[in-house]
Amino acid sequence: MSHNPSRRDFVLRVASISAVAGSALLLSGCDDDDAVFSYGVASGDPLVDRVILWTHAKYNGADDAVALKWEVATDGAFANIVVSGTASATADSGFTVKVDATGLNADTEYFYRFRHNKRRSLVGRTRTLPTGSVAEVRLAVFSCANYPAGFFNAYAEAAKSDAQFAIHLGDYLYEYGMFELNGDPAYASANAVALGRVSEPATELLTLADYRKRHAQYKSDPDSQALHARMPMIAVWDDHEIANDTYKEGAENHDAATEGSFAARRAVALQAYHEWMPIRTGAAQDSIYRSFDFGDLLSLHMLDSRLIGRDQQITFTDLLNPATAATAAATLASPDRQLLGADQLAWLQGKLATSSATWQVLGQQVLMARMEFPLSVLSALNPDNTSPEALAAGEAAVIAYLTAKQKQALGVPLDPVTEAPLLDPALNPKLGYNLDAWDGYPAARETLLMTAYQLNKKLVSLAGDTHNAWHADLTLAGHADPTLAGVKVGEEFATGSVSSPGFEDYLSALPSDQVKAIFEGVVDDLNWMDPSRRGFLKMTITPTAATGEWVFVNTISSRSYLVEAPVAEEIRSYIA
Repeated sequence: MSHNPSRRDFVLRVASISAVAGSALLLSGCDDDDAVFSYGVASGDPLVDRVILWTHAKYNGADDAVALKWEVATDGAFANIVVSGTASATADSGFTVKVDATGLNADTEYFYRFRHNKRRSLVGRTRTLPTGSVAEVRLAVFSCANYPAGFFNAYAEAAKSDAQFAIHLGDYLYEYGMFELNGDPAYASANAVALGRVSEPATELLTLADYRKRHAQYKSDPDSQALHARMPMIAVWDDHEIANDTYKEGAENHDAATEGSFAARRAVALQAYHEWMPIRTGAAQDSIYRSFDFGDLLSLHMLDSRLIGRDQQITFTDLLNPATAATAAATLASPDRQLLGADQLAWLQGKLATSSATWQVLGQQVLMARMEFPLSVLSALNPDNTSPEALAAGEAAVIAYLTAKQKQALGVPLDPVTEAPLLDPALNPKLGYNLDAWDGYPAARETLLMTAYQLNKKLVSLAGDTHNAWHADLTLAGHADPTLAGVKVGEEFATGSVSSPGFEDYLSALPSDQVKAIFEGVVDDLNWMDPSRRGFLKMTITPTAATGEWVFVNTISSRSYLVEAPVAEEIRSYIA
């Protein structure tokens, strides 16, 4: 999610250690002076016959290679080891190890571990993908885990759940340092000292050593270790694994004059990501889009909407500045404007065309649904003025728009002077509140949705990035064919953050229930949202329905937490 001042201002306009110890599967060998496994184990990128296994191993006080044996068994006692092999943890990979354990059976749960002499890693559980007729798949979906912001209680809760696979949609870590140049706490770090979660290193990440150290800190978290040891993870990066608001040639949070080459920073960030994440690494480290087939039930297409093909973001400053507005608007609407890039789009179109699964699920970073606000509302909610008078003016603008919208729906005549202009797109145009999402790339979104429409596919988008939870329809804008405007193509289920602050921080002057009412009332395609809570999204997919349940924890300021009981609206299904 963006945290640069211009984006934040425009957003404002729209008004366990105990978790690890508690699992019988996570028994570790003793710490010693020989070699240690300090960061747990992880598995990922499961296929029907293989899965990636990961760990970190290093001699205390030495940089010598560590010889390891890995084992996969059908039981937690490792009485029936089915595959095994050797690997080496070396300085070249920051002492991380990844192996592709092949020769496994489909739709099977396995136990795995690493060994060095008599020393053992934690024991992890993983599983392979199913084939044939599949009755149900359960996914735990995450985004935006910020270490200094609070504890990863969402990870702890998911590790206790019946989810089979973890899906991480990015911002697995954050690149910021602890302090701004003026000495104030950096983003989401105000409580870090009190919580004992000070970022390491304390400076912003720039070098390979920096990124490795930050990854290590996140992997040291006991709730992160519990989640990774409980189920395989399928992950993609978003921007903060590199720098805020990354695009293919740069980032908002990168200044070449003081921070050097962005290409060099990007390269070391991706190297560290591939070292520390249980992802199947190919020849090109910047190419992570890939598909996973869960039998005849669903095809999961993991996309990179952040780095490999994204054109630079349009800013609201340029759109609202009379000197730059025409050029910015033309760029925004350009049919050549890319988010995925031509190669990735062609790949995805091919996957959609050839898949025979009931559900086509997109695992990607940013909101795809249209989150559009009329300019009358956006202009009235001034982030620089939160006085009672200004808030009252903003509320009046929202009420006026919603009143006109409701009267039009009921067939009641509109006042031609005060109401009709509010619903005239030529006089009161709509803009997406977040141009870092698909709203900033409307032609690219329309191309993708038209592909799904023409192929008659049942489409589900999974998204993260915003730190808040959303459920919305995916509809065509009708760019090429106005008769298709508003036609529903699919639905989007977006997870809230693990710990990063959401609208309760950005829109702190407005009560959360008012923020919720504004969004749900003004945004046409939005069905439901939550503006204030942390947690994860559990997706249960069957042949007849894709159901999202938002799991919220009541605090991230303590490892002791409660799960808030969901109300009916927090469990939503898309019927096949």
